[in-house]
Amino acid sequence: MNEALIRDYLKRAEIRLQSLEFFLEAGDYPDVIREAQEVVELLLKALLRWAGLDIPKVHDVSGVIGRHLESFPEVVRKNFSRIRFISRRLRKERELAFYGAEDWIPLEEYTREEAEEALSWAREIYALVKEALCT
Repeated sequence: MNEALIRDYLKRAEIRLQSLEFFLEAGDYPDVIREAQEVVELLLKALLRWAGLDIPKVHDVSGVIGRHLESFPEVVRKNFSRIRFISRRLRKERELAFYGAEDWIPLEEYTREEAEEALSWAREIYALVKEALCT
């Protein structure tokens, strides 16, 4: 386990959470959603590093966590269904929020409520991971 790298992930996630506030207030709701996904991904990959597991090159690692649930602290095991739900939901929006599509213009489609929900989810995962790794 590389503790310095895990601390780096946590610190960068904390900084990114602050940047989500800027995007939210600027009305850039798609980037709140996209960056919230990246925050969650970084935090969940910190958990994998802590557990000594290989880090897959995918954006939703909740499946790996689920397959090795016994390797994680109680707070992760207890909240796994919530972790999986959030990671999967944000993963589904990742590319669409960033690139859009011919019939989906991100700044026109995403709402403040959706962005606030994504930010709330990222904060929730941050709190869970911090509790798991810093206690």
